[in-house]
Amino acid sequence: MLEIRSKLWIEIDNEPVFGRGRRFLLEGIDRYGSISRAAQEVNISYRKAWSYIKSMEDRLGIKLVERHAGGKDGGGSTLTGAARSFIDRYARLEQGIQEIVDERFRSIFEE
Repeated sequence: MLEIRSKLWIEIDNEPVFGRGRRFLLEGIDRYGSISRAAQEVNISYRKAWSYIKSMEDRLGIKLVERHAGGKDGGGSTLTGAARSFIDRYARLEQGIQEIVDERFRSIFEE
């Protein structure tokens, strides 16, 4: 049975700035409150995760992650409201594109 797969990402000046992998990274930070734990989940190093976050923030011009220094209750990270909004809009775009691709695929291959 034939199935269609597609990928969607956002670029600025021909450089990738956001896609599914970076979405999963941010969602992991939201879920765990930790960049390190989120990086493990998406199978990248902490350093690479931090690099992705910094480049996304710089290119998009919005703060995505708030880091909290350790202390009595430990450190951690949280997503900003702007990050949550961006992820939501990206997810809606991704869903809409997938619906269009699925329909087009069916119209061409399931004649």
